[in-house]
Amino acid sequence: MKALILSADNFEDTELLVPLYRLREVGFSVVVASENSGTIHGKHGYEVPVDKTFSDINPADYAVLVLPGGKAPAAIRNIPGVQEIARAFMSSEMPVAAICHGPQILISAGLLKGRKATCYESVTPELRDAGAQYQDIEVLVDGNLITSRKPDDLPAFCRELTRMLKAQG
Repeated sequence: MKALILSADNFEDTELLVPLYRLREVGFSVVVASENSGTIHGKHGYEVPVDKTFSDINPADYAVLVLPGGKAPAAIRNIPGVQEIARAFMSSEMPVAAICHGPQILISAGLLKGRKATCYESVTPELRDAGAQYQDIEVLVDGNLITSRKPDDLPAFCRELTRMLKAQG
């Protein structure tokens, strides 16, 4: 089984690394995709190798999409390929897990109208404007969508992510 993480420079380090290692721990091969090859750099200095560029991604090859936060989502949210990847996961009802600023990608792709979601506090007005039903809780599961607010929510975020993946078999 393969997992896909979409990110860029200035990602929130723990929000990318904790799900990456948790998914590996439960047996997933994890691919990190970004706009350019090489490495991406977190806000706190971590470097993560880029496995593929966005244009090389076929969403059908993956079982789950993870959208970490930090400043990376704002940098990639308007890239058509990123939006297409997000739409493919949501339309196929594959698990999508977005934390902190990660939901900005889903907002730009027009995917949150009528959905229940949470996010980082500063993203809340944008989430509501997109038609989402915002709730200020550590993790929110709405169908195939898992959202959380901040790094402190990572235990609950990863718990629900692994629970959803186990349920899918």
